[in-house]
Amino acid sequence: MTIPNKQKIMVVDDEPSIRKYLRTLLEVDGYEVETLASGRDALKQIGAGVRPDFIILDVLMPEMDGLETLQQLMQIDRGLNVIMLSCANEVTTVVEAIRLGAMDYMTKPFEKPELDAAFLKCTQKQQLRSENQALREYCEALTEDISFLAASPQMLKIRQQILQIAPVDVPIFISGESGVGKEVVARMIHLRSKRQHQPFVKVNCAALPGELLESELFGFEQGAFTGAVRAKPGKFELANKGTIFLDEIAEMSPHLQAKLLHVLQDGQYSRLGARSVVNVDVRVLAATNMDVKEAMKSGRFREDLYYRLNVLSLHIPPLRERTTEIPLLFKHFLAKYSEKYQKPALEPSKNLLDAAMRYSWPGNLRELENFVKRFVILEDDAGSFRELLEMTGQQQRTGPHEETPLPKEQGLKALVRGLKDEAEMEAIADALEKTNWCRKDAARMLGISYKALLYKMRQFNLDSGRSSRSAAAREAKAAKEAAAKEASKSAENEEIHAAPSVSES
Repeated sequence: MTIPNKQKIMVVDDEPSIRKYLRTLLEVDGYEVETLASGRDALKQIGAGVRPDFIILDVLMPEMDGLETLQQLMQIDRGLNVIMLSCANEVTTVVEAIRLGAMDYMTKPFEKPELDAAFLKCTQKQQLRSENQALREYCEALTEDISFLAASPQMLKIRQQILQIAPVDVPIFISGESGVGKEVVARMIHLRSKRQHQPFVKVNCAALPGELLESELFGFEQGAFTGAVRAKPGKFELANKGTIFLDEIAEMSPHLQAKLLHVLQDGQYSRLGARSVVNVDVRVLAATNMDVKEAMKSGRFREDLYYRLNVLSLHIPPLRERTTEIPLLFKHFLAKYSEKYQKPALEPSKNLLDAAMRYSWPGNLRELENFVKRFVILEDDAGSFRELLEMTGQQQRTGPHEETPLPKEQGLKALVRGLKDEAEMEAIADALEKTNWCRKDAARMLGISYKALLYKMRQFNLDSGRSSRSAAAREAKAAKEAAAKEASKSAENEEIHAAPSVSES
């Protein structure tokens, strides 16, 4: 049995003759062998970061026996492949060794084919374990991220586009602000493609510096750099026959962009420190929240890579441009996290949903999802409503995410109308505070009917809690003062422009 790439084997046995025999036997087959006389020496090596491909561990040793050594090895790394050796084939010892994490158990004396079979068994078990882990992560990702909810015309159109382009095996470029759901779109594309039963691998290109990202994408050979104690496949190899999703691709370094372009063109690359070439068949989905055209102009993103990736493109609009979906998304997240945290699924009030639709959600779906998590955990509709009011007020003070200028002829009218509403809201909030929120007394103080006061309170969302109203009133007052200054300037400008006409008449 000849080994193409040298694998490391650690032999731990207190008998020198066994250590010598195993070294000779294994080195003939091309293994790199290290022999140790005690369990403590093995623990010291593994604790220092050494990771052999296999460990052959004797059960009967002085000071620290094999089972105790195995238990401590598993505490350091459950992924170690340990084969136990013993002079006696005692059932209780075998069962205990397997329970503690040993891959196989052999009885001395043994023949070479038995050892080869043990190595093969370890390799198969490790491969099965990796596949099970990948399948578990994939299934978790499906249940967490594949909720594609569409109610607005924009998202219904995108869903139709996904169904149309997913079966066509070409790269797709997905753009949109952070948190709009680009990964959900990528997963849906994969699940509607011909590769749906193959791996879906996600890589966040902004999460790692260039050197680490290169090894993460393309893998490395043993000894390629300090700390590379064993070879590791890259994400492209793991995604072979499937789909790789490169999130925030515009953050990738120019050097890596060039290597990625080569992979897209030829379907092959080399691991770090390797001379051989790896061939892969992967569909690439790329995403960014950056303005790609500006990035290309500034030289941060290669044009040839963009055009290679941008065979088909999808732009996901921000949540503020599809507010009709907010109640649907709110209730979806509510059901999801009520089940996850074992909480009752509280029905959000109309005031809360209305406030959610008025807020612009600069963090998009991610921000809305986290807000609903807090709502589920705290079970406080009024408190959540106050939180939304405060976030909206903060947003108004610091400026909206995207301002839409009013036409000149409507600007003054809108300003006056806004000032009027804010003044009314402030007056009502002050009256309610002064009367300790006795609505009848507040109505008398304001000189309006009780019904009129209730109507105004609903209009200005002043009926879901006291402290939030005070905050809203303060915000309204500040906004009113700022708007008054602007109105004053506008009036002065009008007087200046009107002066020549008056003098001529």
